Amino acid sequence: MSPDLGRPPMAAYNQDLVAKRLQEGARTGGVRESVKIEWRGQPVNVEVIDMPTDTLYYNPGTHRIRAQRSHDPRLDTALDANPWSAESQAYLHHLLQAKPSNPHETDPDFAELKKSILDFGQNDPGLITRDGILVNGNSRRAALKELGKQSIRVGVLPGDCTWEDISAVELSLQLRKDHRREYSYINRLLAIEEQVGLGRPIGSVAHDFRSNAAACEQDLWVLTCIREMIDRSSSGDVSLRLIDFEEHQEKLKELRRRYAKEVADNKRDSAEMIKEARTAAMMLGFSKTDVRVIDEDFLDRYLSKQLPEEFHTPAAKTPAAVVIPGLNRTVQPAESPRVAAAKAFTDTVLRTKAAAGAADKLSPADVKAASEKFEAVREAVERALDPAGRDARLRKRKRAAPDRLNDASQDIDQCITDLVLSRANRSLDEEAFDEGVLQLRDSLSKLAKEAQRSITEPGDGVMWLLAAVQQENK
Repeated sequence: MSPDLGRPPMAAYNQDLVAKRLQEGARTGGVRESVKIEWRGQPVNVEVIDMPTDTLYYNPGTHRIRAQRSHDPRLDTALDANPWSAESQAYLHHLLQAKPSNPHETDPDFAELKKSILDFGQNDPGLITRDGILVNGNSRRAALKELGKQSIRVGVLPGDCTWEDISAVELSLQLRKDHRREYSYINRLLAIEEQVGLGRPIGSVAHDFRSNAAACEQDLWVLTCIREMIDRSSSGDVSLRLIDFEEHQEKLKELRRRYAKEVADNKRDSAEMIKEARTAAMMLGFSKTDVRVIDEDFLDRYLSKQLPEEFHTPAAKTPAAVVIPGLNRTVQPAESPRVAAAKAFTDTVLRTKAAAGAADKLSPADVKAASEKFEAVREAVERALDPAGRDARLRKRKRAAPDRLNDASQDIDQCITDLVLSRANRSLDEEAFDEGVLQLRDSLSKLAKEAQRSITEPGDGVMWLLAAVQQENK
């Protein structure tokens, strides 16, 4: 169940004001504005009224900034202790404007929302409880307050609304495709985890998130992996935070697909080596294309030659097999020395990155030392990526299917140019073009079928292809 955060100080005042404005709307008659919501499994229209922006409260349980709350541990603790205090509400106001990956900066999406409200006014109403808690429209209220606007249009939820209802309604509205400002990547993962944690079938959760069960399982794996890295980065009271992983969405998805493929091929050690090396490269700030060339032999074959001596992990001895008494059988150690060395290297990177970003907790000298160590490791990995990339390109030449798709994309781009040119002299053979499009449709349908058979962990591109063909066949 969702935690009960109680009632805000001005709950009674807001209850009275909401009741008066609903009564005023009923007295005046005419067509009144309403907004449709999903309420306990049924579509319901709730009436829209004007409310003062200053009497409403940000929802402390909103999924929009859940990961960002850890930006300031003191304010996060205060928010848990008293979510309705002026300090806690001001912290929420700041986070709602902030960039998800760096709360020190303003989110460009928020700046765009504020400009839209300034130019065109509030297009869509928010949604509140009768106590004045914003269920939807937290960002809009923040923008209105920044612009000095005194009122906000909001729909009003039924009087028996619970905190569980608040969470469910917020998610259902957020996940509509026409919603203006989406959750950040990590907050989406947290929302999926929350819904699964409530005991809902993963297929049902996937449906709500416009996804599928396999993709949701992938998301949960990624979130577990992120939490593991945060734990491993911890040294004293310094550690990485959820927001440090916001900009690694595609890299994490690719890591999950590659890891699952290696495990399915019964290559557990290879899977772990790839996971450790790619995670370290992510934290060092390398791009998706750089991370993609890292394979199971990256640390041994390429990086070990580039790392300064101080970063080398002593070779571990292979643990002896354990004999099970009475069964005359032996059990091999769970983790090989190679994997243990890879984990030790990744732990160094994680802790160094955490220390380099902990200026509020460590001395300037410690932060400087961590930053220098971080740059030294990064330079070593950058040097190792050059030969690894060359070898990866050689291996890639053996994979014809992706190359043919790239060639087809270039041909389609050229076709677009030819269409533009044909308009000038009206030289297009429209019947032949139509036949070519039909042939393309048939080819894409065949491609989708073979991709579905061949690819066990589909990425975003394959999922789009399957969905597009499925839609076409309806």
